[in-house]
Amino acid sequence: MFDKTMARKKTNHQINNHYDVIIIGGGLAGLSLANLLGSNSISVCCIDGVDPKKTCKESFDGRTVAISWASHKILESAGLWNMLQPDACPIQDIQILDGESPVLLELLSRDVNKSAFGWIVENHLLRRALYKGISEKETITLVAPMSVEDFSVFDDHAEAITKDGQTFSAPLIIGADGRFSKTRDWMNISVREWSYHQQAFVCTVAHTQSHNHIAVEHFNSEGPFAVLPLTDDKSGQHRSSVVWTESSRREQEIKSWSDERFNQELNLRFPDFYGDVHLVSPRSSFPLGLKHAYSYIGERMALVADAAHAMHPIAGQGLNMGFRDIAVISDLIVKAKAMEEDLGSDLLLRSYQTQRRADNTAMMAATDTLNKIFSIKTPPFAFLRKTGIKAVSRFKPAKRFFIKHAMGTAGVLPDLIEH
Repeated sequence: MFDKTMARKKTNHQINNHYDVIIIGGGLAGLSLANLLGSNSISVCCIDGVDPKKTCKESFDGRTVAISWASHKILESAGLWNMLQPDACPIQDIQILDGESPVLLELLSRDVNKSAFGWIVENHLLRRALYKGISEKETITLVAPMSVEDFSVFDDHAEAITKDGQTFSAPLIIGADGRFSKTRDWMNISVREWSYHQQAFVCTVAHTQSHNHIAVEHFNSEGPFAVLPLTDDKSGQHRSSVVWTESSRREQEIKSWSDERFNQELNLRFPDFYGDVHLVSPRSSFPLGLKHAYSYIGERMALVADAAHAMHPIAGQGLNMGFRDIAVISDLIVKAKAMEEDLGSDLLLRSYQTQRRADNTAMMAATDTLNKIFSIKTPPFAFLRKTGIKAVSRFKPAKRFFIKHAMGTAGVLPDLIEH
């Protein structure tokens, strides 16, 4: 049993909404989890503090997300992939560069007999698909915009009390409310964290030549410069998403640049095969850091995705690791429901943490190490690094290892997804 360190809170609110699972947070992870559970006859209430009408607008979030091969299978199981696929641009090849060197490592999807390693989707379009999926499932209730003010935990259920005085009850509450999770705070779970002292500048660009479905990860001493392929716009203009990492010391300087200056800097950094490049979206920036919860679980409560772990965007694995959390905890919930077992039992929650913590820790360590290794400017180390990457390119087992992790297929997907 769990150590009963969390004080049991009493409430005078009358329980008027009971579900199998309550999800706190209606971001990409929370909405995906709701759709996956709802597709498998689990009654779900998803509570989010932001108005869905705002989050579907491109101006709300101009970022993109990389959907790995494994994550697309999860979206497929949730009944979402068919509506999302027209807006998803496949990644057929990945090119890895280091500093001024030419391409050091090239990963080709044809080498693994797949149509793509993954897909790049604009966040606002993914949200639209997720909301549409929820609207089509009677098993899901979305309560938004609405904030959760308090929680209560009892022997056979947990409660979420919202700002308007409603009480929602379920055997299990899942926090999917991001890296600044209030659910995690209430659970009194601390985190291991540090800043990378880097800033990610994100934008969408148009270019005169096709990207040929290539994703470019260019490692520089100040941080990675990633170019991710997007679908053409309605006029047929070729587009890509840029994630440009720089030292936080340069944040204000780069923010002060005019669009003309920013375009000049982009063209200096883009490979020649894109042709001329220019901005077609506003620029946004985000501080980068690592955050990892010491535990993913509490009494009748669990954390998934960024609420449990937030990592460097290098290699684009952040949300994909969250999708793997979602797949595992959904599989456990669906099986428990079929066996008429307690959906919030200690056994279920411990199984979830056991299955996910090691995988997440390994990926966070890998992204942290990669960022640090590629930031070292010392010539002898840079030479060894490039030599090592070239060796991986020639050694097929090592190359297959990188490919599997890029596709998210290094582990075994749960039965819920495979079938």
